[in-house]
Amino acid sequence: MDSPVEPKGAQTPDVEVVPEPKAIVKSGGGARTPPPPPPPSDGDGEEEGMLRMSFLEHLEELRSRLIKSLIGIAVAFCISLTFSNQLWAFVSRPAVAALTSLGYEPQLVQISPMEVINIIWFKLPVVVSIFLSFPWILYQLWAFISPGLYRRERRWAVPFILSAAGLFLLGGIFAYFVAFRFGLTFLLGLGRGNYVKPMVSITEYFDLFVNVVLGVSLVFELPVLIFFLTLLRIASPAFLFNHSRYAILVIFIIAAVVTPTPDIFNMMLFATPMCLLFYVGIFAGYLLVLRRENRRFPWRRTLQIVLTVLLLLALVLYVVVTKYGVKLVPRWPFLVH
Repeated sequence: MDSPVEPKGAQTPDVEVVPEPKAIVKSGGGARTPPPPPPPSDGDGEEEGMLRMSFLEHLEELRSRLIKSLIGIAVAFCISLTFSNQLWAFVSRPAVAALTSLGYEPQLVQISPMEVINIIWFKLPVVVSIFLSFPWILYQLWAFISPGLYRRERRWAVPFILSAAGLFLLGGIFAYFVAFRFGLTFLLGLGRGNYVKPMVSITEYFDLFVNVVLGVSLVFELPVLIFFLTLLRIASPAFLFNHSRYAILVIFIIAAVVTPTPDIFNMMLFATPMCLLFYVGIFAGYLLVLRRENRRFPWRRTLQIVLTVLLLLALVLYVVVTKYGVKLVPRWPFLVH
């Protein structure tokens, strides 16, 4: 029987021919078919290390991290409580130095019977325990937010904890040895020419000490905050640099609030390192952006420029000291004629 003839002009539909997978011959003589290709992933490959958690799981994780942070503070409090007398001698040293330099008797006064217990045996160990347990608190914070980060971004855990703890400690050192001492000497010396003798209670002194030291220590965390915002893609270094004038205005307002004295010198003493830390944070965020874009910062050329500038400054200082009789002293302004 003749096969039907297709009419002219009729076109057969295009049929996609799927080639059969070639058999892979094993060494034993058998053959097996290769496995089918994996299905395409919905993400871009970077989300492999991210953990998916529900809202209740986030709350449970937050509760766990808060409890662990409080346990760390409690352990540090017990350790600080055994050294309360030594810690108070360290805290009261700026007051002793300021009163001695002004010609007054270096002594703080107790006004109420409960002041010594409240300050030396409770509030002081609490403040010191916060300083001691601060790296542990930072670790718990990082452990809480790390599930929402990419796997390659979790590698910043150790630098984040070390830099944040180091800046917090550096801020406390700056406040203790520089800012608080200058401010306290200025405040206690205001009434010296008006027949006013200072009588400072331990409560007032300790409150001022904590406000200044903790305030400056938290302000020194500004580079970590900027880096953290860049890591989470909330802000960019370019945006912060282009709007730095507003940031500097806010920094001077914060310095005016934190500074214990109303004079411009002490406000500049607070504001100058804060502005420097702001630009350090922008630079750290810029390095993170370069790393994301697989680019490198020209470290060699930058170090050459910095070393050249330092050598020029050292040369100028040498000429000033040798030719003009200027001497270096271990106090502000560090150069006297």
